[in-house]
Amino acid sequence: MKTLALLVGGGPAPGINGVIGAATIFARRRGARVLGIPNGFAPLVAGDLRGVRELQIDDVSRIHLLGGSVLQTSRTSPIEPDGSLVSTLASLTQLGVDHLLTIGGDGTAYVARRVLEAAGGLFTLVHVPKTIDNDLPLPPGVSTFGYETARQEGARVVARLLEDGRTSSRWYVVVMMGRSAGHLALGAAKAAGATLAILPEELIGRAPRLADIARIVEGAMLKRIAMGRSHGVAVIAEGVAELLPEADFPGGIPLDAHKRPRYAEIPFADLVAKLAQQGIAELGYDVSVIDKDVGYELRCAEPNAFDIAYTRDLGAGAAEALLDGASGVMITRDDDAIVRVPFADMLDPRTGQTRVRRVDITSRTYATARLLQVRLELADLMPGALCDAICAAAKREPAELRARYFGAGA
Repeated sequence: MKTLALLVGGGPAPGINGVIGAATIFARRRGARVLGIPNGFAPLVAGDLRGVRELQIDDVSRIHLLGGSVLQTSRTSPIEPDGSLVSTLASLTQLGVDHLLTIGGDGTAYVARRVLEAAGGLFTLVHVPKTIDNDLPLPPGVSTFGYETARQEGARVVARLLEDGRTSSRWYVVVMMGRSAGHLALGAAKAAGATLAILPEELIGRAPRLADIARIVEGAMLKRIAMGRSHGVAVIAEGVAELLPEADFPGGIPLDAHKRPRYAEIPFADLVAKLAQQGIAELGYDVSVIDKDVGYELRCAEPNAFDIAYTRDLGAGAAEALLDGASGVMITRDDDAIVRVPFADMLDPRTGQTRVRRVDITSRTYATARLLQVRLELADLMPGALCDAICAAAKREPAELRARYFGAGA
């Protein structure tokens, strides 16, 4: 009897249990034994296998409806130079694993690839990529699993803040998870009708500073005041912080287990909110500005119908690939097909890491999102009725405002 083992690495994403459940059901019906390894690679590294359990169909038949991960997850990496890779392979051998299915983001994919290389044919391995950030290089138009649920839940949060802002005459500065890409921030902001969204993709190559981000928010506040509105919500993708110098963040930026910056743990929203509040105060307005970080509350949400169906397809496709002898591939969707993509096809040859998919700011969907925002544009400060209203609200001349918000010479 073949033994298929499953584990989950990295941060949670809605739909993990759909993959676990479908893979287990498919493999059991093909006559395989299925093992659930809790807490990612951690027990394999430690050689403590007491929590590993055999999964039956009855154990998983309804878990696709649940958020979180029934196998939990961890960021433990077995490829650190401390012998843990050796203990990981020994643990898998002790369990009698023929096939290993890993579920995780790009960090887990990188670890899985290294483990497979070290295994030397001891077992086959496939990876199912997941992230709410939607930043993996999947086929065009295909989202990462968990993204659609996270976007839906994020939009609900932003919509409630919009209503609170309207009711209480205040502004919110929301920093939305997403790592270096702005998909989640743009998706949630557009769906909710946020006042504006600021993405890293629109700032690449401009060497922005923290004060520049606050000026964008302040400019939107001023434009809204000129339009007779005293409230709003600015959504900022956390990846914007990646473009700013570390000197802008007192205390520095912490790193995760894979040596990547953990921007969710810095007070980015608070810093922007305070600077924007100070800036609008210079123009004579006392505006209440509240900071809010959104991300962790999205990761373990119950998956929506899209992500449930999607992840069940992925789980069954992953189990089928393993039992057919496939190895060293990621399982994803291309149109209506579930496909097997070699690890090498998703790597950046310069770094050896998974390529990052960014928001295409030349696309129609981005152009529509930008058009629907209320954001101070340079054209707003050219002669016309809107320019007159903004200048009257700021008690400043157009040239002074152009320099303030768009730099000298604007």
